[in-house]
Amino acid sequence: QVRLVESGGGLVQAGGSLRLSCAASGFILSNKAIDWHRQAPGKQRELVATITSGGVTNYADSMKGRFAISRDNAKNTVYLQMNSLKPEDTAVYYCKVRVLGFDYWGQGTQVTVSS
Repeated sequence: QVRLVESGGGLVQAGGSLRLSCAASGFILSNKAIDWHRQAPGKQRELVATITSGGVTNYADSMKGRFAISRDNAKNTVYLQMNSLKPEDTAVYYCKVRVLGFDYWGQGTQVTVSS
């Protein structure tokens, strides 16, 4: 079955960096676009970045220049490199894939940025 597992979150000081991983199974990763989303306490889930099957990337405006999404199809993994982190980046980060019209989400990984 389709499964996504995020990892790499943690506590970091403002200005620091983290790299999140999204390990995929149950489908052919190379054929699919993958999104990273995040949800902060009391806020709606928002799109962070997308990478298409062809490697084209898109970012939310507030992440441009700080975050980088990439994929390693051989490892069935998508990454989110986050630099220059700010306290407002604190959230649970999720990866998502759409397979046969259904959205599959991972369990999320917590990122906390201290000021």
